[in-house]
Amino acid sequence: MEQRKCSFCGDMLEPGTGLLFVKKDGAAYYLCSSKCQNNMKLGRLPRKTIWTEKGRMEQKRG
Repeated sequence: MEQRKCSFCGDMLEPGTGLLFVKKDGAAYYLCSSKCQNNMKLGRLPRKTIWTEKGRMEQKRG
């Protein structure tokens, strides 16, 4: 089975879990939890959210 990474927070997804969200333009997003799903729906950016992988990297830089 293929390991996938959450498109919002960067955590690894266990095979058979998570949610696949496909936009009208064909872009596919894999989400690990409802927390990530709701944050993406609200339009929040992962790099500005401290608890995500991208947010932690941004905090180290700035």
